[in-house]
Amino acid sequence: MKFLLDTQLLLWAADRPDRLSKAATDLLELPFIELFFSPASLWEIVVKTSLGRPDFQVDASVLRRALIDSDYVELPITSAHALAVGTLPPIHKDPFDRILIAQAMIEGITLLTADSRLVQYPGPVQRV
Repeated sequence: MKFLLDTQLLLWAADRPDRLSKAATDLLELPFIELFFSPASLWEIVVKTSLGRPDFQVDASVLRRALIDSDYVELPITSAHALAVGTLPPIHKDPFDRILIAQAMIEGITLLTADSRLVQYPGPVQRV
């Protein structure tokens, strides 16, 4: 099984595992899974940190290193992902979330999220 974590879940998994639901914790502890993160999440963290968002106060470079050291795989953003964003219905306007959804769809990876709006998209999105 392959899972792409959205930005919020990445932050919780790295720094606040107590915020993860039991369902998320159970999935992340399954054997034989591949966990992915997107550069879009790091970009979102950098942008929102620079805007002073208190829920994004983390050093993105430290987070990236911790994810790689924890065997997460970085999923590069491709032009196919960018083009797929244009095919998504206008359910959610956040560009960071939209590229994550497009990546999950194109790559056939389940996007894990705690956001109830994202599960309204067709494709491999699971709320945990």
